[in-house]
Amino acid sequence: MAIRTDKAAKPVGAYVHAKEAGDLVFLSGVGPRHPDTDAIPEGIEAQTHAVFSNVMAILEAADLTMSNVVDIMVFLTDMKNDFQKFNAIYAEYLDGYEATRTTVEVGSLPTPISVEFKIVAKK
Repeated sequence: MAIRTDKAAKPVGAYVHAKEAGDLVFLSGVGPRHPDTDAIPEGIEAQTHAVFSNVMAILEAADLTMSNVVDIMVFLTDMKNDFQKFNAIYAEYLDGYEATRTTVEVGSLPTPISVEFKIVAKK
């Protein structure tokens, strides 16, 4: 089943926010764009908070919360300068949850953003 919501930024391509497959929900890449304006916040801190806001909106549309998240893949465009700031904010949102995570640096993302998540959650 496809999952869509107006409370998260619109996908920038031909894909849905998330897809349910059995008891798993796979979120498409989630960036920091604002759901109503498509504005991109400035700086890794603001972008990280915005990504989490979009993630939580998509999870809510699937009747899930952060406690359902089992795996997060993080894409950063500047590991050297952004990782520590990103990681501190990430820890705030994941405090008390036991999700696995992989963080990789990429040369660029589809829009001019600094961070994007790929998430798997379990119902």
